[in-house]
Amino acid sequence: MSTLAHTMMTAARSADTGLAGPGELDRYPYAEAPTAGRVGVPSWESSDPDLNRAGRRASGSRGRGLHGQLVQQLGQMIVSGDLGADRPLVPEEIGQRFEVSRTVVRESLRVLEAKGLVSARPNVGTRVRPVSDWNLLDPDIIEWRAFGPQRDDQRRELSELRWTIEPLAARLAAGHGREDVQQRLVDMVEIMGHALGQGDSVTFARADAEFHSLLIQVAGNRMLEHLSGIVSAALQVSGGPVTGCDRPTESAVAHHARIVEALGAADGVAAETAMRQLLTVHPDVERVVPAPREH
Repeated sequence: MSTLAHTMMTAARSADTGLAGPGELDRYPYAEAPTAGRVGVPSWESSDPDLNRAGRRASGSRGRGLHGQLVQQLGQMIVSGDLGADRPLVPEEIGQRFEVSRTVVRESLRVLEAKGLVSARPNVGTRVRPVSDWNLLDPDIIEWRAFGPQRDDQRRELSELRWTIEPLAARLAAGHGREDVQQRLVDMVEIMGHALGQGDSVTFARADAEFHSLLIQVAGNRMLEHLSGIVSAALQVSGGPVTGCDRPTESAVAHHARIVEALGAADGVAAETAMRQLLTVHPDVERVVPAPREH
């Protein structure tokens, strides 16, 4: 086992051995990987800022003190239907209920307004907006829907969206032969393999999310890159075996390895095919997406 894999597995297990629930997805910190004994091995946080943008983008409003906590609370209540459009959201009432200042309430409502969940109008107040106005691609809203009454629809929609995004990203990434990126992808597959053997689902999920976000980042398409946070959120909140990435399996590790091999050979067709196979390892997926294309 490499030093990186051992460090990641130890760090994840020491943080928690269970699955993350709503609002808890950032409590497993990435560890600093020592470089002794192995040259050029990237840690979870690379020295190249371009390789870190997607992971940061997916973090949403989590981890920001009282303000972030209130955004989480109100967001979950809106998505679950506990807060409806039948009456306005009064800052004073919210402040008293959650024991926070009006400033915290005001800033939280602004964040929710930016996500399309609420609207503030003179003489009307702040009210919940219809689902059609929500930014459904926002990582926070993806999380809230995944743990709310819309969880089944959310999982299906995410699976369909990933089927559209990731095979294309894999094909495009095969034309970008950066050695540092290739090594990072190899490391993630190695970590997933060792995590599978140890029954460490937390480390497996971390490496899996890193793999898919990085792959989209290096596809060379800025618009696809902006969707990497969606894929990360989808992996973190999947909540069931819809794809091979939802839980550690030998098949999932093998498909990831095939993708890396195809990228190393600059074979875009093989990379795309391997990604489609990875996303179609469970019968439920075949029900909502077409079968892999023959090349």
